Amino acid sequence: MRNIRLRHNCNNPHIIHTISKYAKYDNFILVKLQVGLVFVAGVLLIGCLNTEGTLLIKGKVMDERTKVLIPHRAIIVKGLVKRNNKLVPVDACHFSTDSSGCFTYSLKKVKDAYYYNFYLVGDSDYASVNKKLGLLELGQNARYLQFSLSKLVGITIKICRKSKIPQCDTLYLSWESNGVEGRNLYPYIIDNFGMPEKSIGLTSELGLRWIGGNVNSTVRTRVFADKRTKINWELARNRRRQEITDTITCRRDFVNLVRFVY
Repeated sequence: MRNIRLRHNCNNPHIIHTISKYAKYDNFILVKLQVGLVFVAGVLLIGCLNTEGTLLIKGKVMDERTKVLIPHRAIIVKGLVKRNNKLVPVDACHFSTDSSGCFTYSLKKVKDAYYYNFYLVGDSDYASVNKKLGLLELGQNARYLQFSLSKLVGITIKICRKSKIPQCDTLYLSWESNGVEGRNLYPYIIDNFGMPEKSIGLTSELGLRWIGGNVNSTVRTRVFADKRTKINWELARNRRRQEITDTITCRRDFVNLVRFVY
């Protein structure tokens, strides 16, 4: 009878719930202990890192899609030093990839810098990149560093106003490529044909703005290749605002053109 009652008690929902609750509590304590040990080990490991001396670094810079190496790409390295609870960048070195797209450089460490920013300078062909590396990660991969750059391609936006009524309205234009605001990604050039000088203005919040009736313009800039570029129009006419969005994926070695007629 004792064994039967014991089996019966073990199947009691109240007992099972109590055991389960304490088991979950013990697991929670175990997880917290493991996280704490990892954190302490990380702190001790960082404290043991030597932030002085030199470190030989080797690597390459490539196109993120084609994997083709990019020659003569300028790289700026800055150590991040904690001052007043903020990480302040301190110049460490400047160098470039060679004609094959590779680099070898003896990096002089910045004292008390446990993190480094590698800034790859952009131009009309590739967008700039800033990659943050911890000193531990940098030391482990010093001979095998790899950086990828995003290709830029040209895009032309043509704007033409054909409406005669009303006599005057306002058109706003902005764009973003792969989530990056267009005017921050690359400079633009505007060609206005047959327009008074005061018909166009620039505002920091709303982007480019055309005011007037005789609008025939072209905007030329560069955006990310093989990634979505979203072009936003906003037309203020007869005290109403109309928003129009156009999305295009700009290709390499293509004429990327968008027209807007209103």
